[in-house]
Amino acid sequence: MVFERLVVGELESNCYVLKSVGIGIIIDPGAEPDRIIAAASGIEIQLILATHRHYDHVDALTEVKKATGAKAAIHPLDWLHGFDLKLQDGQIIKFGDEQITVLHTPGHTPGGCCFLIGTDLFSGDTLFPGGHGNVSFRGGDQQAILKSIKERLMVLPDKTKVYPGHGPGTTIGQERSLY
Repeated sequence: MVFERLVVGELESNCYVLKSVGIGIIIDPGAEPDRIIAAASGIEIQLILATHRHYDHVDALTEVKKATGAKAAIHPLDWLHGFDLKLQDGQIIKFGDEQITVLHTPGHTPGGCCFLIGTDLFSGDTLFPGGHGNVSFRGGDQQAILKSIKERLMVLPDKTKVYPGHGPGTTIGQERSLY
């Protein structure tokens, strides 16, 4: 699998365009749909995944869906107009030679999810280098995000690379001492 990270919008959200054997998935189309569509050019986009419902992760969804013809998926607790499919905890999504495991990680939002592909974790706004996502928005829950991180993410191997919803990446090993 190869992927490209695009930093989009005023909040500098990370959008990821993943490719495996000509098949692709887009994670968190937050803004700048033309850039996202250009990055996905020549790839058959199978699915658009959202880690959570906040605008800075889904604002470009309608335009990206229209351009790619892909369905969009989000956890039902974060359901918004424009999505087609409901993600479930533990769900396996196959694309190309890869498989994605959906990890429901509530706390930043009730339906927040991370996506695990081998040793790559796309963590949305659940886990960042040096801490967790903001829980002060409606639906945020400090205890839930700490439980999600401890029970769902800190059980992963140290070498697991973390690609968050904003900013640079990290590893589970680098973050383990905080939790």
